[in-house]
Amino acid sequence: MNYPFKKIEKKWQEYWLKNKTFKAEQFSERDKFYILDMFPYPSGAGLHVGHPLGYIASDIIARYKRNKGFNVLHPQGYDSFGLPTEQYAIQTGQHPAVTTEENIKRYRYQLDRMGFSFDWDREIRTSDPGYYKWTQWIFSLLFNSWYDTKSDRARSIKELSEFLEKNGTKKLYAYTNEDYDEISSKTWLSSDEKFKQEFILKFRLAYLSDSYVNWCPGLGTVLANDEVVNGLSERGGYPVEIKKMKQWKLRVSSYAQRLLNGLEEIDWPEPLKEMQKNWIGQSHGARVKFKIKGSKNLIEVFTTRPDTIYGVTFLTLAPEHKLVKDLTTKSNLGNVSQYISKIAKKNEKERLKDVGEISGVFTGTYAIHPFTNKKIPIWISEYVLVEYGTGAIMGVPCGDQRDHDFAKFFKIPITNIFKGVDVSTFAYTEKETFNLINSGFLNGLGFNKAFNKAVESLENINAGKNTITYKIRDAVFSRQRYWGEPIPIYYKNDLPYLIPKENYPVKLPEITKYLPTEDGHPPLGNSKTWAWDTLNKKIVDNKKIDFLNIFPIEKNTMPGWAGSSWYFNRYMDPNNDEFFVDKSALDYWKDVDIYIGGTEHSTGHLIYSRFYQYFLYDLGYVPSQNFAKKMINQGMILGESAIIYKSKKNKNFVSAGIADKNDSIPLHVDIKLVNEKNQLNINEFKNWQEQFKNVKFELENGKFFVDREIEKMSKSKFNVVNPDQICDDYGADTLRMYEMFLGPLEQSKPWNTAGITGVYNFLNKFWRLFHDDKKFCVYEKPSSIESLKILHKTIKKVNSDIDSFSLNTSVSAFMIAVNELSKQNCKNRDVLEPLVILLSPFAPHICEELWFLLGNQSSVSSCNYPIADEKYLINNIKNYPISFNGKMRFNLEISIDLNEDEIKKIVLNDKRTNKYLGNNKPKKIIVVINKIVNIVY
Repeated sequence: MNYPFKKIEKKWQEYWLKNKTFKAEQFSERDKFYILDMFPYPSGAGLHVGHPLGYIASDIIARYKRNKGFNVLHPQGYDSFGLPTEQYAIQTGQHPAVTTEENIKRYRYQLDRMGFSFDWDREIRTSDPGYYKWTQWIFSLLFNSWYDTKSDRARSIKELSEFLEKNGTKKLYAYTNEDYDEISSKTWLSSDEKFKQEFILKFRLAYLSDSYVNWCPGLGTVLANDEVVNGLSERGGYPVEIKKMKQWKLRVSSYAQRLLNGLEEIDWPEPLKEMQKNWIGQSHGARVKFKIKGSKNLIEVFTTRPDTIYGVTFLTLAPEHKLVKDLTTKSNLGNVSQYISKIAKKNEKERLKDVGEISGVFTGTYAIHPFTNKKIPIWISEYVLVEYGTGAIMGVPCGDQRDHDFAKFFKIPITNIFKGVDVSTFAYTEKETFNLINSGFLNGLGFNKAFNKAVESLENINAGKNTITYKIRDAVFSRQRYWGEPIPIYYKNDLPYLIPKENYPVKLPEITKYLPTEDGHPPLGNSKTWAWDTLNKKIVDNKKIDFLNIFPIEKNTMPGWAGSSWYFNRYMDPNNDEFFVDKSALDYWKDVDIYIGGTEHSTGHLIYSRFYQYFLYDLGYVPSQNFAKKMINQGMILGESAIIYKSKKNKNFVSAGIADKNDSIPLHVDIKLVNEKNQLNINEFKNWQEQFKNVKFELENGKFFVDREIEKMSKSKFNVVNPDQICDDYGADTLRMYEMFLGPLEQSKPWNTAGITGVYNFLNKFWRLFHDDKKFCVYEKPSSIESLKILHKTIKKVNSDIDSFSLNTSVSAFMIAVNELSKQNCKNRDVLEPLVILLSPFAPHICEELWFLLGNQSSVSSCNYPIADEKYLINNIKNYPISFNGKMRFNLEISIDLNEDEIKKIVLNDKRTNKYLGNNKPKKIIVVINKIVNIVY
C-alpha cells in the first residue's frame, strides 16, 4: 500500500500552523540555535525546484537541533522592495505594494507546502513601514557618524564637531577619500553653517558625492555593474550610459582592513572568503605626485611598483578624471572630446573586458618626472577607471604588459630598466630576479631594496609616500526608483539635513506615475506632498516649499540591499516598535549560528551586511562584530534545457541530429513540449507562441529531436520545474529527500524528474514497515539483535552526517536501513519508533503521522533525537568463507563469540551446505576460528 501523502501533508501543515509548533521562545534556559536562510525576493514567477535546496537543508538542521534540545530560531521573511515590481507597476499601473502582496501569498503557499518549520510569527518584509523605520534609523546613524582611524572605529559626528572646535584639523585622524584644506579651530569657530556642513560631509559615513554611474534612461534609474550586459540593461534591454550624478554613498572603504581581518574570525567557505579578499583588494605601494608643466595642479597616482619609477615614459588618466578638461590643449580638444563621448557609452565591465582593444588620446600636456625632471606626456584611455585608485596611472611599458601594448601602439618610448632583459617584444613583470639599470640611485638594486629606497626618496622630496590602498569602493546608495525605502533627508540651502528620528518611518507617498518626472527627477518627484515642515515636523504639500521652514525631501530611495543588510538582527525581536532590537534579545540570540545562501551574494549582500554589523558594533548596538559564525553556500540545482535549431539559410527548424549547428540559430524551447526520448511535440510547439504557428520542420526519420543541455534553471531558458507539480505528484517529503539525495549540498547538480521515483518508492516502503494488509501494525515485543544493530548503526551515521552537513549520505543510510528492516519484516516499536524520530527532519509529514499512529500526542519535533547505543555498534560478526574440499562456495556471517562446535552446527544447518554436499556425508569439518570453514567429504 502507498502512503496517502496528500491527506497527511495537509493535515500536519494545518496542525503546525494552528499550534505554532515551531515558535521560538524569546528567552529560554536552553541553549539557543539560530539558523537562517538568505530571504527571498518575492518575484511573480514563484519558486522553482532550485530555490528550496538551501531551505530544505536549513530545515533539516533546524528540526534536528530542536530534537537535540536547542531553542531554535528559524525565521523567514521577504526582501520585498525591488525593481521588477516597480517595472510591473510602470507597465500596468498597479501599485507595487499590491503586486508584492500577491507575490508573497504565492511564495507563502509554496513554502508551506514543503513543510518548512519556520517561525512565521517573526516574518519580516523590508517594504513594511514598521521595518523600514529602522532601516531609516540606521541610515541616520551612518549620516551622523565618522570613522576615527586612530581608534579604528566609527564615532559620532558630534564628537568630530567638538574636536574641530578645539583643534581644527591638527592631529585629526578621520577617514575620508576626499580632499580638504587644513583649518584651525579659530577658522572653524568663525565659519558659517554652510561651510561647516559642507566640510563635515567629507567625513560622514553616509554622504553625497558626484559619481560616475550606469544611467539607464529607459528604466529611469542607476544600475549596478552586474545589472548591465553589453551596454544594455539586464532587465528590458535598454541602452545604458555612463553619467556623472550626485549620489548618496556609504563610506564602506573606511572599514576595508577590518573587513579583511574579520575573514579570519568566521567559519565561511574559503572560496567565498577569497572572493571577498579580492573584492576588498589590499595593495601595498606608494602614492606618487607628478608636477604638471605650466600648471599648479598635481597628478597623483598609486603604484605597487615604485621601484620602476625610472621606467615611467607616460601618464594615463581616466577619461572622467577631474583634470582632463584643464590639461587638454586647444589643438587636442576636438580629439579628446570625441574620445570621451565614445567611451561614455561603455560601462566599466565593457571597458575592462575590451583589453585587446587599445585606445587613447594625447592631451597635449606634459608632467614632470620627480627625479629626472624629464617631460612625460599625459594621455587619457578607457583602461583607466576614475573610481579605482586615483583615476590615473604611471605608464611603465618595460614592466607592465598593458602599458607596453599601449606604448607600442602609440609609439611612445620604452625605457628598459632591467639588466640583461629584452623588453622589445614583451614587458618584464617578474619581481624577484632582476637588478635595475638606467635608474639613477636605484641602479643595481633588486625589488625589495629598490621599493623601499624609492619610497624613502619620494617622501624626502615630498613627491610621494608609502601607502596601502584597497580596491573596494564606497557603495552607491541612491536609486532613482519609487519602490524603495525613502531616504530621511531634507535639503536646506542645497545641504542635506536629517528628518528627526521621532518622525520615522518617513513613508512612501501614494503616486500614480512610477516613471521619472518630465524634468528628470526620480518618481518621488511625482508626489504632490513631498516637503518637510521643520516647524510642525510633518510632510506637507510641495507648493509650500517657498514658505519659511518648509524644504524639499530627498527624491531618491535606498538600494535593494539596504533592508537586507541588517535583517538578521531584526528577526531576534521583530515586533518591537520602540527599538530596532531589544538589548536583552540581542544578548540572548547574539548572532546567526548557521547562515545558508548562494555565492552570488559574496561581494554584494555579504560585504554590506558585514559593514553594517561592524558599524552597529562600533556604536554599541550589537554584541557581536560578526553577524554569522558559519556560512554554507549551497550549490545550484541545474535544469535540463531543450535546444532546437533554426537554419540561417531557409529559416526552417531542423532536427538536432541532422542540423548544421555552425549555420543555425539555437533556441530554447519549453521542456514541457519534449518527451523523455527528446522528441519535440510539433503541434504543441506551434501553439506555444504566435511566431511559430507557420514554421516548417525538417525531420529525422519522421521525428523531430532536440538537444539537451545542463545549465542554470531559469524562466528565460524555459527549463524551470515547478515544485508544486512535484508536491502534487509525489508529495513534499519526496521532494525534500530527493533534493538532498541529488548530491553534496555545496555542489551544483542537474535535476532529473525521472529519478524522483526512487525516493518516492523508499517512503512507501518505509510506510509499509508500519502496516500489514493496509492496517497499522507494530509489535511491542523486543526486536532481534540484527534489527537493533541496523537501527543504531543508522542513528550513528545520520547524527554524524547532519553534524557535518552531509545530508545526501543520510538519505542513502535511511534507504539501506529500511531495505534491511523490510527483509527482516521488522515491525517492532523499539526499532521503528526511534527510526521515525531519526527520519523526521528529512520527511516531517510522514513521520508526524506515524508518530501519531504510534500513540504519541505531541509533535515528533518535540521529542529527543535518538542516541546510538555503542553495544550495538561493536562488530562481533565474522564473514566466514565456507569451502567444500578446498573450494570456496559461499560466505556465512557467524558471531565471533561462538566456539568450534557451535560454528559447525550453524554451517551444517545452512541450506546451501545441503546443496553442495548432495548425498555425500562430511568426513571432516575443519574450523579455523575467525578465518575459514572447510568441509571435506
